[in-house]
Amino acid sequence: MLTFIVRRTLWTVVVMFVITVVVFIIFFKTPGVDPARAIAGRNPSPQVLAEIRAQLGLNRPLYIQYIVMMKKIFISRDLVSYSNQGTRVVQEIFAATPATLSLVFGAALIWIVMAILMGVAAAQLRGKIWDPVLMILALIGVSAPVFWVGQVVNLLTQGTLHSNVFSWLPPLGYTSFTTSPRLWFEGLIFPWITLSILYIGFYARVLRANLLEIQNEDYIRTARAKGLSERRVLMRHTLRTSMITFVSLFGLDFGALVGGGAILTEVVYGIHGVGFLTYQSLTNLDLPTIIAVVIYGAFFIVLANALVDIGYAWLDPRVRPT
Repeated sequence: MLTFIVRRTLWTVVVMFVITVVVFIIFFKTPGVDPARAIAGRNPSPQVLAEIRAQLGLNRPLYIQYIVMMKKIFISRDLVSYSNQGTRVVQEIFAATPATLSLVFGAALIWIVMAILMGVAAAQLRGKIWDPVLMILALIGVSAPVFWVGQVVNLLTQGTLHSNVFSWLPPLGYTSFTTSPRLWFEGLIFPWITLSILYIGFYARVLRANLLEIQNEDYIRTARAKGLSERRVLMRHTLRTSMITFVSLFGLDFGALVGGGAILTEVVYGIHGVGFLTYQSLTNLDLPTIIAVVIYGAFFIVLANALVDIGYAWLDPRVRPT
């Protein structure tokens, strides 16, 4: 098992290196993308463009630009935004990370618990009225766009019903846990619910399908033949094996959300996390910030993949390395 973990870690490093190279080439060799022209403003002279390119190092060979940028991101951490020369990109990402982590961790806890409860209940109630009811609710959750749900929630909680029902709710935005645990929790309740609705429905449907498929496996019939109770068969055998796909999906989705995938929720609720930072950098075509955010997101996704593989080995002994 230790050898497997070491091998996956090395592969993670290799994949991250390839991602940094590909991302850098895409953004700096894309036709029509000229950071110097974007900074210089309207109708800049060739002399002004040349000075800006020299100042930013854009006139140097591409591989030198790559090395310098990676050094500024990972070693000196002094990469500066093109659109705001006084802003250091890495520090800005670190400052935005707690808001994103707070949002994603809370939403993940909700969607895991609710998806497992709904999936197990639907599988156990197969053939009864509650099975299609639960799956219809799950389908509605999957079909509801996050930005639409967020806007409707804001319309009710911050507008129509704010003075009567939701007067305790703070304004849109993010309050850190260290500043006020109460305001941190109250401000994130509805963002958590909004972000988790999509995943609750999807994960519940996946878990239900896996549970029903595994119930006919030989080892499940053997467990029942041994006299084990249905609850023990469910918890010890059926649910554990069914969670393999669940864990795989969760690892990828969680990594993507931490890496900025919660952009719509953050923008709708005014949470200045990594997703909101990504939105701003794309709006301003700020290449250093875009590249740093993409690399940051790729790190969490690649790390999530590695943890998923390790989780496979723990849940299913058949895939453990020999």
